[in-house]
Amino acid sequence: MITSLRIALLLTFAPLAFAAEKSPALKPLFDGKTLAGWTVKGGTATYRVEDGVIVGRTVEGSKNTFLCTTRDYADFEFECEVKCDPALNSGIQIRSHTYARPTPQASNPKKQRETGEVYGYQCEITTAAKGTSGNFWDEGRHTKWHDDFAKKPAAAAAFKDGAWNHYRIVAQGDRIRSWVNGVPCADFRDALDATGFIGLQVHSIAKGTGPFEVRWRNIRVRELKAGELVK
Repeated sequence: MITSLRIALLLTFAPLAFAAEKSPALKPLFDGKTLAGWTVKGGTATYRVEDGVIVGRTVEGSKNTFLCTTRDYADFEFECEVKCDPALNSGIQIRSHTYARPTPQASNPKKQRETGEVYGYQCEITTAAKGTSGNFWDEGRHTKWHDDFAKKPAAAAAFKDGAWNHYRIVAQGDRIRSWVNGVPCADFRDALDATGFIGLQVHSIAKGTGPFEVRWRNIRVRELKAGELVK
């Protein structure tokens, strides 16, 4: 009887233990000391490492600037914490690219995007009052929101001014999702970009303002296997 009970318990809990053991952890994208594995694109804003944190600082006259991974990512789960000056907005680029030559902007062909400018999906970082943090802006291309937060009051209220905010992004096939401080935010489908770099934005600023700063820490990523179920 005892032996049979032990076998039954093993059969019940073994799959759970195996799943927990095999559940892969997110890996650091930032070593906490240097900007190795990252490169600056798009503008002239500055990035430095301070007490284990990446600090982006505005430069007057600069375009939007991005600290980007030196390799591309396709399907992945990404997490970080971010703290942004209230006078500045920022974002996290995913599956993004740079223009190889001067290119008319998709949403406004009369506007030319210059060589080296960044375009792609950007997860918004802005003030609580604006209510769009966690939504995805199509940076430098279609210049539109990919989700409608007017229908998502909890998502619109998830960001906290003056605090460290936790971001989670899952990109899988044509589906892209985000969470801010554990609150589900964007959830949309778009097939324009299946892969690209990850980037941390320092936004351009108006003349005579700044400097402002945005900070990131605990930056981690996990690449997903084909067909993997991620909640």
